[in-house]
Amino acid sequence: MEFTALCIKLMMFVMLLLCEHEQKVYAAFLHIDPNRAQFFQFESVTFYCEGVSYCEVVDRSKGKISSCNKTNKRTSTGSSCTIRHVFPADSGEYWFHDGGGRRSNSVIITVTAGSVILEIPALPVMEGEAVTLSCRNKTTSSQTSADFYKDGVLINNSSTGKMIIHSVSVSDEGLYKCSISGAGESAESRLTVRDSQKERVPSSSTSNPWIIVTVLLLLLLICVGLLHFVKSYWHRGKENDIKYISLKYLLLLSELVVYLVLLPHISVTV
Repeated sequence: MEFTALCIKLMMFVMLLLCEHEQKVYAAFLHIDPNRAQFFQFESVTFYCEGVSYCEVVDRSKGKISSCNKTNKRTSTGSSCTIRHVFPADSGEYWFHDGGGRRSNSVIITVTAGSVILEIPALPVMEGEAVTLSCRNKTTSSQTSADFYKDGVLINNSSTGKMIIHSVSVSDEGLYKCSISGAGESAESRLTVRDSQKERVPSSSTSNPWIIVTVLLLLLLICVGLLHFVKSYWHRGKENDIKYISLKYLLLLSELVVYLVLLPHISVTV
């Protein structure tokens, strides 16, 4: 009967939406630990691949990184792999692909054999956050004065070797580096700032599937009730009754509405 088929379809739509929502929560996203764009030679870096069970990291120039892929581990939201000892040759842009072939965000790191690095976030920071840039000397752990540059222009001299941007904005984006007298100069790395207003749009949209699921569950309950009512008409030999015919077309119309509502949210491969 059409009524039973509609109920089954509603249940399938609910399951598909829940699966789609789960994929959105754990979308393909790459981040690293520690979250900085520069490393000394022989340090270790861990890549976290959110949304996939096997973290197969790719470098733009070298392809798949076998040394990292050999250390794969499962995490609560995906998987991870670690390069235990990085070298200058490991500098580059990294990403991974999810099961559907979609590419994650990319992360750029620079590895130096020198004595100075700039500790700057490798991942984009949100507008309004406080960001600390640290100029680090490999040969000493004590605080050292440092000069900070943005796009080649000296912007700060710090006696502590740290520069704090208390409320970062898009205008703070650019290439940063630092130098320590007698030790040397770091490489340049880009600070990327995301507009907090724009970032709120996709995060709020992730709740939409739950609204649709709730509506579908209510329709499913109504469908079950109508199905019980229609069966009683059928068993009483009133399948040609005007009420039965009206209910039949009402359910068919409901099915059409469900298709139109869900079409933008579900991608089905035939």
